[in-house]
Amino acid sequence: MVHALVDIADLLLSIVTWIIIGQVILSWLFAFNVLNTSSHGVRTLAVAIDRITAPLYRPIRRILPDFGGIDFSPLVILILIQVLKRLLAGAEAQYYLGG
Repeated sequence: MVHALVDIADLLLSIVTWIIIGQVILSWLFAFNVLNTSSHGVRTLAVAIDRITAPLYRPIRRILPDFGGIDFSPLVILILIQVLKRLLAGAEAQYYLGG
């Protein structure tokens, strides 16, 4: 049962990781005018991803100083996700070792 819960949490964290990576790449494509923001489909995708990631970024953006237009909050979230995944794996191992 514990293994299944850890696997589900790991899967969800992996999905969030890929959503964040996709959002970062999309923002770069917008910044360098590779994608046109006037396209309805692209704009809808960008808004949907922004609505998913904004609640994650908001607390980090409050803490981080302004870096002159560079947003490091996705990087911080990705690092925190990796820390959570390692903590989950450690907790699962400890559970099965009987500690």
